[in-house]
Amino acid sequence: MPEFAYLYRGGTRPESPQQAQQVMQKWIAWMKDLAEHGHMVDRGQPLERSGKIVQGANKSVIDGPFAEAKDVVGGFTLIKANDISEAAELAKNCPILERGGHVEVRPIMQMSM
Repeated sequence: MPEFAYLYRGGTRPESPQQAQQVMQKWIAWMKDLAEHGHMVDRGQPLERSGKIVQGANKSVIDGPFAEAKDVVGGFTLIKANDISEAAELAKNCPILERGGHVEVRPIMQMSM
């Protein structure tokens, strides 16, 4: 079965510890459902907003990323689905959608080594 990456972008942060707990419970339930139906490969992790960028032939290292908040990848999950349409359909239940964010669904390219 092909694998896909969910890249989580944007979305408002919870405003209180209680709201954060409610949001986290929704994420846990959604990921549990993916796992119970055989779609979960790796639940992934949230990503910090800061980091470094290594670029160019001279391999310079700069601070980054400096994209708008809605464009920054906030985390990822790896799933498996029959095709990209099914992967996108499964993403429709992601809790980030309730907070103004979106899920980018990307096929994982299979490479033979």
